[in-house]
Amino acid sequence: MDDFQKLKQIIFSNRSFLLTTHINPDADAIGSQLAFYEILRKLNKEVFAVNHSSTPYFLQFLDSNNVIEKFDQQNHSQLFQKVDVIILLDLNQTNRIVKMENYFREFAGIKVCIDHHQDPENAFDYIFGNTEYSATGEIIYDFIKSTKIVELDYNIAVQLYTAIMTDTGSFRFERTTSKVHLIAAELLEYGVNPTEIYDKIYSQNHFSKIKLLGEALKTIQLDDTKQIAYMIITNTDIKNTGADESEVDGFVNFCLSIEGVKIGILFFELKDGIKVSFRSKGKIPVNKLAAEFNGGGHLNASGTRLFNVTIEEYLPKIIKAAQNYL
Repeated sequence: MDDFQKLKQIIFSNRSFLLTTHINPDADAIGSQLAFYEILRKLNKEVFAVNHSSTPYFLQFLDSNNVIEKFDQQNHSQLFQKVDVIILLDLNQTNRIVKMENYFREFAGIKVCIDHHQDPENAFDYIFGNTEYSATGEIIYDFIKSTKIVELDYNIAVQLYTAIMTDTGSFRFERTTSKVHLIAAELLEYGVNPTEIYDKIYSQNHFSKIKLLGEALKTIQLDDTKQIAYMIITNTDIKNTGADESEVDGFVNFCLSIEGVKIGILFFELKDGIKVSFRSKGKIPVNKLAAEFNGGGHLNASGTRLFNVTIEEYLPKIIKAAQNYL
């Protein structure tokens, strides 16, 4: 059981906070960050929300007041000397805040992690959450309910519902428990419109994303076992379609939609290397597969970034390694 009273004590005992999340944030990251922002503002705390990456266009509706800032060294480096507490949400590896990592490591104040991923880095004073949670948004919900630190309202409910809905794959992933459905039901009581949220995230795509998806789908291949499917996205695809990196989120799931496929892999070419996303069905631990290539994540959803390498170099290595998990 998480010691949420300790987190409450940290909040009450300090004045200023910096909230951040991982590179290329998803809805759980942004929703959790903004929900916690709302909690702190209700308590009249000084709070800053700064991320390495810009908020993806399909999540900007969550931040209607534009409180999240994109990290700029000149404008934000002094925050790491100014605030009392830094809270990382929806990640537990500090390299995922990229340009802010060194500032975080040198920070002399209280370092907090709120997250639901495996194998947290030993870089925090306090960690709240565990892998039993479906989403970081669920952790924050439990924190609010168990401590009564603030009252739930529409603004927080929208953030938490969006976080939980997306990280459970619209309530279809394995960690979608009866508790998760009860939480969602309660959040709807605050006026959250599930149809509207789903539409904004999944049905208001830029044309560039659909064109990029088309290019990605044309590359899908099966390995020799017919149980592994993979797709490739190159820099040329990004350039030709006008899409950006954030729009690739979720593409790998199309690999798992093929009959008989148990592992799906997306190879994404970056300017300085490659990003590889892994998905699996059942008990196949793609987090262990990702760990073989310095990555990590969940049992059925993981990934890694490899610098100064090519897809051609690593694709056969990764496929061969993946076959060992079938």
